[in-house]
Amino acid sequence: MDTYTSRHRYGVSALLRLLALSSLLVGTLCEELASTHHTIEVSSLIPSVSCKTSSSKGSGKASSLKVAHKHGPCAAEGRLAAGGVQQPAHDEILREDQSRVEIINSRLVQRTASLVGPNRVRQSVADLPAKSGKTVGSGNYVVTVGLGTPKEDLTLIFDTGSDITWTQCKPCVRYCYQQRDPIFDPSASTSYLNISCTSASCSRLATATGNIPGCSSSTCVYGIQYGDRSFSVGFFGKEKLTITPTDTFDSFMFGCGQNNQGLFGSSAGLLGLGRDTLSIVEQTAAKYGRYFSYCLPSSTASTGYLTFGRPSTYNGHFGRTSVFPVSLKFTPLSTLSQSGTFYGITIQAVYVGGKKLSIPSSTFSNAPSIIDSGTVITRLPPTVYTALRDAFKQEMTKYPTAPALSILDTCYDFSNYTTVDIPKVGFSFAGDVYIDLHSVGIMYTASTSQVCLAFAANGVDADVLIYGNVQQLKFEIVYDVGAMKLGFAPDGCA
Repeated sequence: MDTYTSRHRYGVSALLRLLALSSLLVGTLCEELASTHHTIEVSSLIPSVSCKTSSSKGSGKASSLKVAHKHGPCAAEGRLAAGGVQQPAHDEILREDQSRVEIINSRLVQRTASLVGPNRVRQSVADLPAKSGKTVGSGNYVVTVGLGTPKEDLTLIFDTGSDITWTQCKPCVRYCYQQRDPIFDPSASTSYLNISCTSASCSRLATATGNIPGCSSSTCVYGIQYGDRSFSVGFFGKEKLTITPTDTFDSFMFGCGQNNQGLFGSSAGLLGLGRDTLSIVEQTAAKYGRYFSYCLPSSTASTGYLTFGRPSTYNGHFGRTSVFPVSLKFTPLSTLSQSGTFYGITIQAVYVGGKKLSIPSSTFSNAPSIIDSGTVITRLPPTVYTALRDAFKQEMTKYPTAPALSILDTCYDFSNYTTVDIPKVGFSFAGDVYIDLHSVGIMYTASTSQVCLAFAANGVDADVLIYGNVQQLKFEIVYDVGAMKLGFAPDGCA
């Protein structure tokens, strides 16, 4: 073999080894990137204008209800909707969200004043509850339940930050806003009963609504006003509630609204999932054991589910049949002495791009923390938010920035990209529970040219840390209230 041929062969061999090594390094770097970052198709950030009903494990459970966003096309699917779905402006959504957060803070940071004097709802069902009786907001997601005999289907906002369930009722003594479903007529139901002013159930409205109940011709009158100035006032009654064809509840206590105004979309009212004795969780406890779960869909154009009761089996994408999905992790629920409504949690650390942020543990322990289905954007202590935002920015320097969007101050312009890589964001909870947020739970999209980090800072570190619904997207969130624990299972719905 001549010298040239030998050198050429060795040169080719060395080049092949170098290429193989380069390929291995590229593969390793890609694996490391995948473990710390999400790769997102920019086109997926804008939801479809038509409903894409999800096929998920929740839809097969006997006591499950379909969940849709109240402003999305899935809320109108199959209902009596007139015209198209009108989505409010993003700054309006975030402004309403801030109102809800301020009311939550007023309830948890400062004890609610004694419900006396000017806080009283007056005798007439046409009167408004006092401003000091405000609760939180009116929620974002809807489910359809049945009420009355014969059953009327009603689409209600569900909310873990509210206790009482109510719907608009004829004859609408003062005012009823426009809703998709026919307005419920208690006179057409053979199972409706008014609740007396002197009953213990009427007295319990004080804690469930923040207002002392009123009385009209011996009938109990409720009044509830939300932080966004929405309200409902009407008669307090009992009726047959139908969750599914096989799950019905006689004498379910609810508000039959005669004067209702505000930001309820075109829903028929509200389903209260809080911890008060008048909530649906407590009223159905004998059957469901204070156990419910939900999965919020990834966009306004898809659906999730709300399920009542402990499951006997889980099937499908978790890969096996078992009492619980293998990925379900439980953290303890905490009791907040200032409120009997909210579900308290304990967050211990935050991670960005796989790295734990350097935050004093006292920052988390010094602020009350809750999980809330009705708050959109997670609110963090300023110390935590600043650390998260700065770490996120360091990972996103290659992307052009965009103007702030209301309370969201870290935004990017992805309009010239097909895909983008964003760092993963993770939370550590009490009980040795760690979860990585789904990619849709990290960014809030106004348009492809304005995609923002979906977190905001509270005013001070002592304000309430609120784990909002954007961060809950696509997770099955399990509330085992009887055992005082909260579960997270990823990829629960589309």
